[in-house]
Amino acid sequence: MLDKSNAPIGVFDSGVGGLTVAGEIMRQMPRESIVYFGDTARVPYGSKSKDTIIKYARQIINFLKTKEVKAIVIACNTASAYALDTVINENDLPVIGVIHAGAVQAARVTNNKRIGVIGTKGTVSSGIYPKFIKDIDKGIEVTQKACPLLCPLVEEGLMHDNVTDEIISRYVSELKSKYIDTLVLGCTHYPLLKPAIAKIMGQSVNLVDPAYETALELSKLLDRYGIKKDSNIKAEYNFYVSDLAESFQDFASMILPNEVKNTKKINIEEY
Repeated sequence: MLDKSNAPIGVFDSGVGGLTVAGEIMRQMPRESIVYFGDTARVPYGSKSKDTIIKYARQIINFLKTKEVKAIVIACNTASAYALDTVINENDLPVIGVIHAGAVQAARVTNNKRIGVIGTKGTVSSGIYPKFIKDIDKGIEVTQKACPLLCPLVEEGLMHDNVTDEIISRYVSELKSKYIDTLVLGCTHYPLLKPAIAKIMGQSVNLVDPAYETALELSKLLDRYGIKKDSNIKAEYNFYVSDLAESFQDFASMILPNEVKNTKKINIEEY
């Protein structure tokens, strides 16, 4: 049987948001190599249909397979909500999304059983967070809020801007009125806004970052399949995008624990 333990992990997102997941994998599993794909030509995913998202996910997974990845992380909530079940059934390698781990952690940390979820229109309309959370505890009340402007603001690098703070405040006012004690950051772009969201929500609200929880779940998955890297060969990180490679690389170097030295643009439609 072919030893896949030294093969890289494939990670993909609609753009830069999945870098929050890649960063957590780098921190928690520094030996593991990563092949990252950001679909920067077609971001955002949150306003697109289920069929379109499934098509995109299939193309990206086809590309990642050419890099001989041993597992794939769908580091996008919308793609996890719409495409995860489909691509799991179509592929013979482990594939995980970011929603399950976030839902489990939210149910674990809430005290008053009132949880808020912020995400894209696609993630919110899918209803997948309330479903997962209520599968764990039917007594939990889940309030969702679509925040379609936050993803583009992050993609533009406006994480520390008064305009962004004002928009966050408008979006979460409804959630604050529900007296939630836990808020799921239901888009992998949102951890990049965590300081602003935490300030607006206040110290009494737990913020659940699915990126952190997904890296923990991935570690367990690799153990279960016996494919966790056990050698001291230096980890390699390779980045690919469908557009705007230079700006992506600059952004990634700012937020990742390791410098991004090379980002390649590919034509994802060929896959």
